[in-house]
Amino acid sequence: MTSDSTRLVCENLACERGGRLVFSGINFAVKAGEALILTGRNGAGKSTLLRVVAGLLRASAGRIKLTGGIDEMGTAEQAHYQGHLDAIKPSLTVAENLQFWARFLGAPADASIEPALEAVDLAALADLPAAYLSAGQKRRLSIARLLAVKRPLWLLDEPTSALDTQSQGRLAAFMRQHLAGGGLILAATHGPIGLDAPRELKMGAAG
Repeated sequence: MTSDSTRLVCENLACERGGRLVFSGINFAVKAGEALILTGRNGAGKSTLLRVVAGLLRASAGRIKLTGGIDEMGTAEQAHYQGHLDAIKPSLTVAENLQFWARFLGAPADASIEPALEAVDLAALADLPAAYLSAGQKRRLSIARLLAVKRPLWLLDEPTSALDTQSQGRLAAFMRQHLAGGGLILAATHGPIGLDAPRELKMGAAG
């Protein structure tokens, strides 16, 4: 699903929410194997920008284009979005939650989720209701979605939130593997996420 020609281009993006201009004039490009880190103070529009690229919010101006992917699919259909909320149903087991998301995101019906659970060290808890997971375990289950279904673009909002040092290292390894395979990462963060010298876009809008 990824190739050396995959490229995300955002031109002159602007977004308004509740009658307030959150950001405007945002331009950047991310190519295969590259990560772009969004930085800036709270309210600068980092999370909003990720949600716009993910198709969850409408841009009030500008253009978003993912080239080199699957022509008949839009940018949102080729992206993983991981927000502040882990999107986990407490009454379902760990395995059932991941199975739901894998199917929702387009995995084949016979695809196994076990490798993804093993990768985030949750295989032993597969039959446990998600309500009993700690905040860090829920975050790891959310990360497992990135591994269960291959998509070229990862949109990550504070991806290390609630993770201990070991889990942060594991996530950094996943991100490096994704980039090495030609993937793209756009991540909002207030601190390091374990990538070596990623490019940075500093968001400066007030709010």
